[in-house]
Amino acid sequence: RNRLLRNFTEDAMGSYFKNLNGHKPADIYKLVMGEVEPPMLKSVMEYTSGNQSVAAEILGISRATLRKKLKQYRLHS
Repeated sequence: RNRLLRNFTEDAMGSYFKNLNGHKPADIYKLVMGEVEPPMLKSVMEYTSGNQSVAAEILGISRATLRKKLKQYRLHS
């Protein structure tokens, strides 16, 4: 949907691979999610004024999953 976000991601991944300097990439999924999820969750929580039910609905995940992720990234209040 948001082509701009897709383009940013593509550019960032391209830059990541170009700058490996011969090193073999590993755990790319974990790396990307660890970089993308925290600011996404923080932004949604700010947008919903901390309402976890509304935030979970916006994110398309359960409230329990949201709570788990907020705790994982130490974003819970």
